[in-house]
Amino acid sequence: MSNGLPASLLFACNENSVRSPMAEALAKRLYGLAVYVESVGVRARDVDGFVVAALDELGIDVHRHHAQTFEDVDPASFELIVTLSPEAHHRALEFTRGTAAEVEYWPLPDPSAVEGTREAQLDAYRQARDMILARLKARFGSPSGPSP
Repeated sequence: MSNGLPASLLFACNENSVRSPMAEALAKRLYGLAVYVESVGVRARDVDGFVVAALDELGIDVHRHHAQTFEDVDPASFELIVTLSPEAHHRALEFTRGTAAEVEYWPLPDPSAVEGTREAQLDAYRQARDMILARLKARFGSPSGPSP
């Protein structure tokens, strides 16, 4: 795989409600025709409303995202697992023991930890979204076709 696009990509965070569904949706927008993309959490929780709002701004709909955990997927079916939180990284390393899957850690602050006005909170989610977009493009290159 090296620095090219993997055939299959799994994003993981703590609850599959903020960072990983955001990364999944953005990766699908950028590379969805070339890569199979899913996301999981150590635990499962409904997608965060600010994630929906931040992605809506780019015309990406995640209203129907169904949260999953590591137990809902087969580690052997993914070429690369990108973890977005320390807890998910440790879980992914355990999860992939004995498989060929590579694990990369992309530390990303949890925007749900930001307090304050609705606008301040939404800005934190926009920053996370934009950080993920930049990291995707830096790691896998600019996609062909439309992008956010």
